[in-house]
Amino acid sequence: MPLLENGHIKDDTWATVTGDAPIPATGAVIVPFARLEEGLARAGDAPLGVAIGPDVDVALLRPALPRLGLVAVTFTTFRDGRAFTQARALREHLSFAGEIRATGKPLPDQYEFMLRCGITTVQTERAEDISVWRQAHEIISVAYQPSVLHERRQGLGLRRFLS
Repeated sequence: MPLLENGHIKDDTWATVTGDAPIPATGAVIVPFARLEEGLARAGDAPLGVAIGPDVDVALLRPALPRLGLVAVTFTTFRDGRAFTQARALREHLSFAGEIRATGKPLPDQYEFMLRCGITTVQTERAEDISVWRQAHEIISVAYQPSVLHERRQGLGLRRFLS
């Protein structure tokens, strides 16, 4: 599964814990939301991430955010936009500065919108041509919605040029 950052493949340094598998004592690890307390109880200061489903209220993460280096939001289908809302809430309302990773079934068509909501990396379940993701990142140059990105306004402030 490729990991994309700004349209380019990136090495994934995070290990993902699934099911009832033991949580490693060292190294960067992503735990399921149901096991977050167990992950926070690890000794040391190894990087910790959490994978949340689309039904999780990100406000529940507030006490843990200073300890988290990554939050993985899940795109279950192309019709479910809750992961966009979660990412934006993490950035704008909870001031989360760590990595927000899109997982599940994100589509290249949604890539630019993911970035505008604060998602930094994308991990897909499908083996896809990376050039499709890169093109999706470069094809949109003007947007009307406000974003968490730093953009240059044009005209009356409605349109924004993407950098």
